Amino acid sequence: MSCALTTATAPARPPLHVALPPSQVDLAAAERAATDLLHALGIDTDTESLRETPRRMVKAYAELFRTEDFDLTTFPNDEQYDELVLVRDIPLRSVCEHHLLPFVGIAHVGYLPGERILGLSKLARTVAHFASRPQVQERLTAQIAGWLNLHLAPKGVGVVIEAEHTCMTLRGTQAVGSRTVTSTLLGTLRSDHRSRQEFFALTGRGRTA
Repeated sequence: MSCALTTATAPARPPLHVALPPSQVDLAAAERAATDLLHALGIDTDTESLRETPRRMVKAYAELFRTEDFDLTTFPNDEQYDELVLVRDIPLRSVCEHHLLPFVGIAHVGYLPGERILGLSKLARTVAHFASRPQVQERLTAQIAGWLNLHLAPKGVGVVIEAEHTCMTLRGTQAVGSRTVTSTLLGTLRSDHRSRQEFFALTGRGRTA
């Protein structure tokens, strides 16, 4: 298995995903376009098994691109907890914006608390929120970290994503088994060597620190 590692800094204000409301999503137009695409590729959709394929395609992509806004629920850090909080192996699925093929994997998300702590499920919701759109893995990693840094104001944030991109494993080089690893570290997790080492060790990426 091969992998690539890139480390990025997050933008100060990562943009929110603004999805069209259901009333403005034109599924009928999308289905017609899907039919035209399949026909242009030489695929006959008049057979019994393929007749509903354009509708299924549209339904699948609509599901992949659908996300819901959520409140980033935080609580006072009454105990002044100052150690790393980490949720590992958050399931991740997104779509490569270059080929509209899926990439799937896991995210490890952690932070060093400041004055507030976070409901743990919100870390997974943040991952899902930014993954539910055409993406590149580098941007996705930075957006998750930047969003948490902006709204939680922690002492540090760390995000590692490991994913398999079907645009690379099923086409082109067909590099089956390859995984891409990206990371973004902010605050103390970037500036303090020991904190950085601890974060990577707990995510299982100690060799990349």
